[in-house]
Amino acid sequence: MDKFIPDIYQKSIYDIDYKKLKKQGIKCLLFDLDNTLIPVNENVPTKRVKELFAVLEKDFKVIIISNSGKQRLIPFKDGLNVDVASSSHKPFKKKYLKIMDIYKYKYHEIAAIGDQLLTDILGANRVGITSILINPIGEYEKFCTKINRFLEGFIYRNLRKKGILVRGEYYD
Repeated sequence: MDKFIPDIYQKSIYDIDYKKLKKQGIKCLLFDLDNTLIPVNENVPTKRVKELFAVLEKDFKVIIISNSGKQRLIPFKDGLNVDVASSSHKPFKKKYLKIMDIYKYKYHEIAAIGDQLLTDILGANRVGITSILINPIGEYEKFCTKINRFLEGFIYRNLRKKGILVRGEYYD
């Protein structure tokens, strides 16, 4: 169960203390796309996401890492002027390790931000990078995500019983 526990839990990407991350030596931020940055049924970055990324790119290398295909990520790569890692197959380690190799970051210099325990948090924790859980921002979800959410329910209940991770009780 430890692999499902995020290092940081915040309400949204706008509530994360990025200054604190920088002080801790984080140099690269890996953002999940769907229901982390934008709802699943949106196809372009919002003004608010663009503004956040404009600030973050001053201190961090920002990359979108998604299980979605390349075509889905193109409008975000272009609209946010960031690199993307498509078809990432999170929670498997391969894409994370590839990013570390290409950009020459060590595990302690990267933080991954996402809304799912079974993909984003598990993937980050398996590689040993800082994992940041946020609440999903959209209601609509793809079928495979609905299955993950069902399974996540069991994990959340187990962790809540142990007093480890309670929805809505944020920490950094």
